[in-house]
Amino acid sequence: MVLKKVSNFSRRQLLTLIVFSIADFCNAICVSLQAPFYPKEAEKKGCIATEYGLVFGIFELVVFLVSPYYGKHLNRIGPKWLFNGGIFTTGICAILFGFLDKVQGHYPFIILSFIIRIVEAMGNAAFLTASFAIIAKEFPDNVATTFASLETFFGLGLIVGPTVGGALYEAGGYTTPFVVLGSALFLSAIMTWFVLPDHSDHEVDSTHGGSLTQVLRIPGVLLAACSIIVTSMSIGFLSATLEPHLRQFNLSPMVLGVMFVINGGTYALTAPCWGWLCDKRMLPKVATFIGCMLLIVGFSLIGPAPYIPLDTVLWVTVLGLMTHGLGIAACLVASFTDALRTAIAHGFPNNLETYGLISGLWTSTFALGAFIGPSASGILYDTWGFNKASMFIVVLGAILGAMVLVFISLSRPRKLYEEIGKSSENVMTGKKYNKNGSDQSIKSLLPSTPTPIACDRPPGMSGIITCNSFKNRHGDWHRRDTSTLRCSTSLNYYETGHYNYDSGI
Repeated sequence: MVLKKVSNFSRRQLLTLIVFSIADFCNAICVSLQAPFYPKEAEKKGCIATEYGLVFGIFELVVFLVSPYYGKHLNRIGPKWLFNGGIFTTGICAILFGFLDKVQGHYPFIILSFIIRIVEAMGNAAFLTASFAIIAKEFPDNVATTFASLETFFGLGLIVGPTVGGALYEAGGYTTPFVVLGSALFLSAIMTWFVLPDHSDHEVDSTHGGSLTQVLRIPGVLLAACSIIVTSMSIGFLSATLEPHLRQFNLSPMVLGVMFVINGGTYALTAPCWGWLCDKRMLPKVATFIGCMLLIVGFSLIGPAPYIPLDTVLWVTVLGLMTHGLGIAACLVASFTDALRTAIAHGFPNNLETYGLISGLWTSTFALGAFIGPSASGILYDTWGFNKASMFIVVLGAILGAMVLVFISLSRPRKLYEEIGKSSENVMTGKKYNKNGSDQSIKSLLPSTPTPIACDRPPGMSGIITCNSFKNRHGDWHRRDTSTLRCSTSLNYYETGHYNYDSGI
């Protein structure tokens, strides 16, 4: 279950993979540093939980607001500039965050915290939006698999960050983990500047771009966006309420830390498998439905849910966290590829503008869910406790799963061809087809003069992207708005949902 043999990758693709893996890993380490160390330092400065909680929340809110802008103007800014600029900004802000303990006074401390987090969020949004778009551009045949594999490095960074950061914190205090690990991200930004290939696109493609509101009018894309929001809400729900829920077990700090990486570790390990399935064996909407069911089962076990006649047992909670990790992997991996395929199938151009638009949509909706999740979970937990509060995610998962199931049932593909028997009539020419015939067996199926046939853009990734190289920006699909394509009768629809076009050009 790998992308494909390394020997089959071009040098450009190998460099992109290496750079993205290192950048994702270092970025995740820096993003995961604030939660273990910042609250204690903020309380020393006289801040209350509401204040430093907003410092965390403002990060996701800014990502939600600026990601669509980055996605819409990605082609104009340039993906390499946006990618590198985002990493530089995130690395510098991570280092600056480590010097907040030197700030004296309550208000100067909290104000500087907000400013640094806002700027860091803008850099992180730029980095993520550009990286997802570049993945779609460079790996057209393995979008979901590549996306999932790189998410594995991000998940590993989320696990390593608190562990290494804790050791550095014990060795040198608050400043040390931020300076050391922030510098690592800054150095990786320098490397990407020289190593990452240029992904500039042709300006002609920008004239065919769409807006975020236009793409959200497509039911399939809107459903994928809802899937991202619900999934990120479930992650945020646990980040705010899991520790109070586990206090009844009196776990040691080390074991408690392990509990927090179970679902993230499961996500990191299984995401490539879901990516491979979405690329090769399974429709993304089906993976989303399975992910919804796993989210429901996971949250039902973590509590456990009121309808499960069990007391809270540690091993059942662990099983629920693992199931939740499987669910978020299925939903998040499927949603990106699904939104991209669906948008292009509904007439959006197969170019960098669309990749950036969908990348911005994914980043923005994930941040929205990550902002709503912790905010709502705190109120629900205080009101009803974890067991009943977790039903909020269970109900959302059930509603989303039902919507996906209805969508799948109502959007069965049309039958695009009819199997030819031993003797059939050609509907275009009226001639009879004889299976045992010679030259007439095929010639009789074709009109004497090639007839232009308007072709809709197919939804499968292997059909929407006609070749592995994105340098060919003036191929068949890019001429669709200026001339009519001539499609031969070899239009075949496979059960996997992919199309095969032989245009004869």
